[in-house]
Amino acid sequence: MTFFVYILKSLKDEKLYIGQTNNLEKRIIRHNAGQVSSTKNRRPLKIIYSEKFYTRKESMAREKYLKSLKSSEYILNNITDSSTQGKE
Repeated sequence: MTFFVYILKSLKDEKLYIGQTNNLEKRIIRHNAGQVSSTKNRRPLKIIYSEKFYTRKESMAREKYLKSLKSSEYILNNITDSSTQGKE
């Protein structure tokens, strides 16, 4: 089974949301349908980044790390750096 860590950007207020799932397409649909309480008032949302993992443990660790970063600018710089290092 595959798991994903993803970052959404609100087109309403430009804030970022970081999450993880085992079904990325379905989860994005749920976010934009207002079925996720933490993002329902920030719709529409656009996916700006995703990473694939092969265990939930790995995806949860990456999600926790990204959420620990304090600023949107730092998060965006970090994901750009990590994506150039061969991560999916």
